[in-house]
Amino acid sequence: MGKETLPKINKSRAIRRLVIWYKRNSAVTSIVDTAASSAATASNVASNVAGNVAGNVFSSAESVVNTASSVVSNASSLAKNTLQPLVFDPLKRLQNSDNILDKEGESQSNRIWIAVDGMGGDYAPGPILEGCLEAISRFPINIKFVGNIEKVKNSAEKIGLEELVEKEIKNNRLELIDSGEPIGMNEEATAVRKRKNASINVAMDLVRKNKAQAVYSAGNSGAMMASAIFRIGRLKGIDRPAIGALFPTRDQTRPVLVLDVGANTDCKPTYLHQFALLGNIYAKDVLQVKKPRIGLLNIGEEECKGNDLSLKTYELLSAEKSFDFGGNCEGRDVLSGNFDVVVCDGFTGNILLKFLESVGGVLLDILRSELPRGRRGKVGSAFLKSNLLRIKKRLDHAEHGGALLLGVNGICVIGHGSSKSLSVVSALRLAHSAVNHNVMENLNQLQKLQVLNS
Repeated sequence: MGKETLPKINKSRAIRRLVIWYKRNSAVTSIVDTAASSAATASNVASNVAGNVAGNVFSSAESVVNTASSVVSNASSLAKNTLQPLVFDPLKRLQNSDNILDKEGESQSNRIWIAVDGMGGDYAPGPILEGCLEAISRFPINIKFVGNIEKVKNSAEKIGLEELVEKEIKNNRLELIDSGEPIGMNEEATAVRKRKNASINVAMDLVRKNKAQAVYSAGNSGAMMASAIFRIGRLKGIDRPAIGALFPTRDQTRPVLVLDVGANTDCKPTYLHQFALLGNIYAKDVLQVKKPRIGLLNIGEEECKGNDLSLKTYELLSAEKSFDFGGNCEGRDVLSGNFDVVVCDGFTGNILLKFLESVGGVLLDILRSELPRGRRGKVGSAFLKSNLLRIKKRLDHAEHGGALLLGVNGICVIGHGSSKSLSVVSALRLAHSAVNHNVMENLNQLQKLQVLNS
């Protein structure tokens, strides 16, 4: 009985701490806003004085403005460092709750093992290893790092991580597992059947043998899906696995899950129906949404709009009683926050994903070009710097790290091919959250639905 009530007590304690945290930092936010307003007034006054008084007076006024700017910049930086943890990415608030509970009673037995394809990705293995070491220090996880051990050790030596690697190996938090070369980005996914010693296959076998509870790879996504299907299998009743990616919305604490974003370019209505069922479970367990609202990506809100795939899928989703179907979702509504899950075919979803990845950089470039020049421009830029950084982090795909491969009999996280250490940390946090919220147990309940057995 005591073991059952302990998580509830810890969770309540975590919630109370978060409430206290918000109250304290609302005061910090208020102070920064007041400082910014005062500095802006000081800037205007100083500019007027500088316009009327020459020489030394102008120099003094400029000094006052620079000082005010420095004060506000420091205050803004302090506020950012304090407030940033809960807006760092959509899963941060969930992970913060996990971290509070972990710190109160963390032990080696509570840490979960995650298999990492250390050779997959454009920059592997160095940045992948660096991200893994950072994740080990931040989350209650252990890493089975799969790759060519000689290459891994050489990379660790080049980036100065050799001692840290040896330390974590001695602490039994990191294990190096030898494998062959990875499946290249330009290779066919079916290559996994011929090259059994490929790094993704070795990592997937660790999950199949219950030596790891999740697997992560930034390599060939098609190869990872094929390896998952061949080695750990699909969930019963699921025809095609789907890749689910988190997109930011207007509400920074409530992202939207879009699937499929690349696993299946050609889909049937039944596939999209299954994607909706998978996304509903994910949104409930990992995103902690009590009643997720499901949307079907389409060119119009009306049920008569769209191609043949959209029309037939709409009929299936409308008749489904196990989730809340909110109707068609137009492209402009994906990031509105009106939907928790949006389903589409992998061809459309992948285009949507790649487009969103470019938005952050383009938006920042536009803002930089539109900022005023001169002294006033520099002061204004100082005020906006922390805001611009937060915008970038909310839109940067590296902050979200990876996407879950839903529909296979294990937790698989697919990373971006260009992933570096920050992306790896974010992806491993996602894998830990999925394991911690018992996603697989609830996904396995899907096979009880009549629609999947018909």
